[in-house]
Amino acid sequence: MKSIEIYPNTKALIFDLDGTLADTMPIHHESWKKTSEIMGVEYSYEFLCSCAGMPSSEIIELLNQQNNHVINPQEFLKLKEEFFTREMQNIKEISSVTDLVYKYHKKLPMAVGTGGKRNIAEETLKILGLDKYISILVSADDVTQYKPEPETFLKCADLMGVDPAHCQVFEDGILGIQAAQKAGMMVTDVTPYY
Repeated sequence: MKSIEIYPNTKALIFDLDGTLADTMPIHHESWKKTSEIMGVEYSYEFLCSCAGMPSSEIIELLNQQNNHVINPQEFLKLKEEFFTREMQNIKEISSVTDLVYKYHKKLPMAVGTGGKRNIAEETLKILGLDKYISILVSADDVTQYKPEPETFLKCADLMGVDPAHCQVFEDGILGIQAAQKAGMMVTDVTPYY
């Protein structure tokens, strides 16, 4: 399989986390499934995939609107997080993407921009050992406008001290790709590489 290309004018790398650096999606889907069964939430796998990059609280609000549910997002999230954290130790890296982290460590500034909660994102990076390579993390707890809005990635660029036009974003979700484009950044869809 061919490796991911870094563009010639790239001066910083920004990575999404779930589904980009970390193969967390199977665990997220299983956690969603278990929680949804308990709380009586109806959703499709396709719907959940289309929301990749969006915080879970926003996804629940969307499901509430679409299906006339009155699910409390905080209750749902607490239960989902319990299921997820039980399985976290099984998270694997997506090596076609993490190879870039190892290759460009100390050569280019790097950050993680995720729609996930900070505590879960920090733990995920720790489990994979990526916390030793990337110290800048912008999570859903650090912004007010989530993907597809560009705030997450613009904050990453700001913290790295790099012009957004010189940042290359690596994403697996359509909302994240849109966010990177709105931020005026170069973007690579990593899904063809795994």
